[in-house]
Amino acid sequence: MDGFGLAFEHGLDACLVVDPADGRILDANQAACRLLGYGRGVLRATLFPDLHRGQEPALIVFTEAVLAQGVHWSRALSPRHGTGTDLRLEYAGSRLPQTGSDGPAILLTLHDLDERRRRDVDCEADGYMQGGIGAWRRVERVFQDIERENQLILQAAGEGIYGVNADGKTSFVNPAAERILGWPAAEMLGRDMHAIVHHHRHDGSAYPNHQCPIYAAFRDGEVHRVSDEVFWHRDGRPIWVEYTSTPIRAGGAVVGAVVVFRDVSQRREAEENLRAALAEVDRLRQRLELENAYLQEEIRQTGNHHGVIGRSAAIQHILRQVELVAPTDANVLVTGESGTGKELIARAIHEASRRNTRPLIRVNCAAIPRELFESEFFGHARGAFTGALRDRVGRFELADGGTLFLDEVGEIPLDQQGKLLRVLQEGQLERVGETRTREVNVRVVAATNRDLRAEVERGRFREDLYFRLNVFPIESPPLRDRPEDIPLLATHFLRAASRKLNTGPVTLTEGNVRQLSAYRWPGNVRELQNVIERAAILASQGRITLDLPAGALPVRGSAKAVAPPATAVETEADRRARDRANILAALDAAGGKVSGPGGAAERLGLRPTTLASRMKALGIASRR
Repeated sequence: MDGFGLAFEHGLDACLVVDPADGRILDANQAACRLLGYGRGVLRATLFPDLHRGQEPALIVFTEAVLAQGVHWSRALSPRHGTGTDLRLEYAGSRLPQTGSDGPAILLTLHDLDERRRRDVDCEADGYMQGGIGAWRRVERVFQDIERENQLILQAAGEGIYGVNADGKTSFVNPAAERILGWPAAEMLGRDMHAIVHHHRHDGSAYPNHQCPIYAAFRDGEVHRVSDEVFWHRDGRPIWVEYTSTPIRAGGAVVGAVVVFRDVSQRREAEENLRAALAEVDRLRQRLELENAYLQEEIRQTGNHHGVIGRSAAIQHILRQVELVAPTDANVLVTGESGTGKELIARAIHEASRRNTRPLIRVNCAAIPRELFESEFFGHARGAFTGALRDRVGRFELADGGTLFLDEVGEIPLDQQGKLLRVLQEGQLERVGETRTREVNVRVVAATNRDLRAEVERGRFREDLYFRLNVFPIESPPLRDRPEDIPLLATHFLRAASRKLNTGPVTLTEGNVRQLSAYRWPGNVRELQNVIERAAILASQGRITLDLPAGALPVRGSAKAVAPPATAVETEADRRARDRANILAALDAAGGKVSGPGGAAERLGLRPTTLASRMKALGIASRR
């Protein structure tokens, strides 16, 4: 620029035009040259920050205020006179529409406060002469208020602010920084700020200067924003802060940085507490969801069972055993053929125990894949294996305080039995992928249709686990050994089927009861239930038709014709051969299909898992 006109050139007030982008003095009038003690050419060749060495933070605040507000003033800046003395000036700055190298320029008007004070004294004297001492004091207070307002602009800031020079020495500290850090400004000025408040990370590891984002600001000239670090209080405690380190430039060179920081310790603590609370809520939600899903499944599977039904001596003996063992925490092993109601016995034990306010958790050991055994029983941590997308509570934890029913316990793989034994002995477990040991208080009721003692002798079942489970054995008798219970069971199942299937009222005839009593029921109570439900579907005008396997019905007029001789005794080998033939016949009728509609399991009135277990025990290979 060649000049800003006669008013600028010959004005009484000292004026400078400054480019805030690079600090160059674009022009100075004669009054400015006289006030500052430099020639016009010297001033044009001088950078404006060079007149204010050591005052860079205040200079940046003033410059940014002029650019942001359009007009601002300050008495916090004291330029150096050409003779080396410091001047007391008031700066009034306004943003010009003309531009410097990278943006608008600033017109600065400089007022000599000493000269102004002399004029003010003369003025005050005139005012005193005219208005007396009261008016003079009022004027004095006005000037004091103006001065105080300018000095408190930075001091009133709520954020901590301090400046460092290129050597990392502290050049400015505001009161908020003193309050947050606990250090008085006098003890921080001129010292290495990083060594005072930023020397270690929160975990105690050293924080070298060359890694400090504050110092990086005047090494690379970039603004650095950090939201998760600590400054150290004078008493040694960490203060979580978020801060911005902004470089200070003079003549294109970075000469320091201004740091603005905020104490976020309370906010961080609140966030941590919230995260912990949400994690606990999520954990409880997952556990409740699992319990609810499990219990809903159990309700669906066992909705038709309302207790152990029967008046036979065998059932009365079982009920007495339940009454004896239920109040204790002893483990119970229920043995018997499939379909005899072993799970009902387990439920009766649980309901009569002190644990009945907690759930009875059922685990079908035969349905659990070998590789998922630990996860199913003990749970897993997120990321423990492929597909473990979140923490999972195992069945033992779900049953904590309640009862765990291990159905078909003989199907547990041998290499997994030791892990189960440890939990039963110590009451402790670790989730897969987690080192934390958890305490569980679980009462175990196990059931099997196998001869576990024989399995132990064959090396297929651990003897120590067998003794741990077989504290109180209960044998569930097959239905053929308690024929007097068949009418009661059939009536119960028929009533339940008519409600569920909405078939209307149906009744059993005496002939129906004779047919049911004459059949040997290889599928036991479960097979009886299926036969009754099928009969309810086929019922006509309240009369049912039983669909029993060929040869099961008595000869007309004589139920004894098909009943086995009273003296006949069937050996275990005979029973296995009969069961094998029966399963093979069902597979032939189903075309080799084991499960699903029309499958062998449905035809036999068995669960698919139970049929698979029997096929394995009898050496029958699946044909599909």
